[in-house]
Amino acid sequence: MNIFDAVRQLLDYGEGVLFEKEDRVYCQNLILDVLGLDAMEDGAAGDAELCEILKVMLDYACEKGIIEDSVTYRDLYDTKIMNCMMPRPSEVIKKFNALYAENPEKATEYYYELSRKSDYIRTYRVRNDMKWIAPTPYGDMDITINLSKPEKDPKAIAAAAKMKAASYPKCMLCKENEGYAGRVNHPARENHRIIPLTVDGGDWFIQYSPYVYYNEHCIVFNGAHTPMKIDRSAFRKLFDIVKYLPHYFVGSNADLPIVGGSILSHEHFQGGHYEFAMAKAPVEENIAFAGYEDVSAGIVKWPMTVIRLAGEDTDRIVDLADKILVAWRGYTDEEAFIFAETDGTPHNTITPIARKRDGKFELDLVLRNNITTAQYPDGVYHPHPEHHHIKKENIGLIEVMGLAVLPARLKSEMENLAKAIVENADIRADEVLEKHADWVDMLKAKHDITAENVDSIIKEEIGIVYSEILEQCGVFARDEKGRAQLKKFTESV
Repeated sequence: MNIFDAVRQLLDYGEGVLFEKEDRVYCQNLILDVLGLDAMEDGAAGDAELCEILKVMLDYACEKGIIEDSVTYRDLYDTKIMNCMMPRPSEVIKKFNALYAENPEKATEYYYELSRKSDYIRTYRVRNDMKWIAPTPYGDMDITINLSKPEKDPKAIAAAAKMKAASYPKCMLCKENEGYAGRVNHPARENHRIIPLTVDGGDWFIQYSPYVYYNEHCIVFNGAHTPMKIDRSAFRKLFDIVKYLPHYFVGSNADLPIVGGSILSHEHFQGGHYEFAMAKAPVEENIAFAGYEDVSAGIVKWPMTVIRLAGEDTDRIVDLADKILVAWRGYTDEEAFIFAETDGTPHNTITPIARKRDGKFELDLVLRNNITTAQYPDGVYHPHPEHHHIKKENIGLIEVMGLAVLPARLKSEMENLAKAIVENADIRADEVLEKHADWVDMLKAKHDITAENVDSIIKEEIGIVYSEILEQCGVFARDEKGRAQLKKFTESV
């Protein structure tokens, strides 16, 4: 495939989805300009995948000295190429709204396909992610090792260090990212389109995550760069979004470090067209809140501490949720090792998740606490050191609901562990695998491991570890004493 074949095939790829037939010559000329070409020559037809087409163009740009040959510069450049075929934001919004008038699901299906076809979601990278389902005592959980986010390359790191501090866009979630060309320390978003909506009377927007963890993994963000906050208005906002997209769940990371998300500086929620294990988990014990007999409430059978509220009137659910939040913010139970604050630093907050099911609205309230101690400097209600060989990072919204996002290092470590176990090698003598040694001893004692079953056993046991990590993040233990302590809190509400 030469450069003109690539241009022809890229146009064939985009026509009918990114642009209409009448726009083809216009798009072709934009692409030629980006590539530094003065004219179009005949190009051969073909059915190469997008990543193959773009590779030809990127290699050409590197050979001609248009860009440096590194992952970061190539990502900036192929986004510029894809933007040559993108519809204007107003066109995307108009089509989304027209489809929404027919059916909200049709609207999001169109928008999700556009986000994938435009290469904003780099599907050829996402499909490299490792994913499997692991049975646990709390149901089947989703496990993923995310490999789609490219690591920074040395050239880009060096260039970024020399750059002046920039404040535009202020963060990765700001609306100003739409169409932004990017720089070595900020990804290009020229092929990015966002959909406006009104949430709790304010201007908000929907976009999809470029590193999708599940179907139609969306982010709904405030048009203003304002910090995350869990309060009564957050519950109202969640229900506003669910009413607008009733086939989506939507939830929020907590608003405190350790138990919060990675971007606490910009108010946003995550949602999507997907049912997590936590949503499938049943209520195992009903709770009665006086004065709220019209709102059903109960404790969910889940490793973390989850109170589920359900009813037809979202105002009533919001009112009760706010009472629970206020009570939890100020709640201390020394016997349960729950402290509302220490030395003026607050510790209690909530991770909320909203959905509509069987004609009723539901709101799951996951109680969180981010206190640290000398024994647990990363957090008491956080993955404990014995599980750090699998995961030591924070447990955010997605993981709370039962989708483990595990570090990329595990891919090679799992492969090498399987080989070492089958060959009965000394794992403790391997400086990379040594951290897994105690766990492997347990696996060997528990299973009759063979070359045929070693991979499935490792995957299954990683799921068990993950469910245990979630138990460690639960503020009330799942035993008789913990249930009594939880009851004491709910009664205090």
